[in-house]
Amino acid sequence: MGRKLDLSGLTDNEAEHVLKVVQRDMKLRKKEEDRLSEMKQELAEEGSRCSVLSKQPRFNERCCIRCCSPFTFLVNPKRPCLDCQYNVCKSCRTYSKLEKAWLCSA
Repeated sequence: MGRKLDLSGLTDNEAEHVLKVVQRDMKLRKKEEDRLSEMKQELAEEGSRCSVLSKQPRFNERCCIRCCSPFTFLVNPKRPCLDCQYNVCKSCRTYSKLEKAWLCSA
């Protein structure tokens, strides 16, 4: 930001309209900043939760590291994530055709 606009050549209505647009832009930027901050916090919390759960003996052999749902042979099989190496369920993963491997859907 920090730039100054020269509104001297505009009518009062035009200047008021520009001001409203700028104010709306500032509100949207603030809202997006808050949303991103919230997402960063959620990712940090998930990372610490995964860290705690991964220290439990064989937890990730039985349950998804992200959502804690139990694995079942046919209905909800486990697959290792290429990035984090943890086992994840079908709801928490996507298949990367490029890398030909499963990835966490985070």
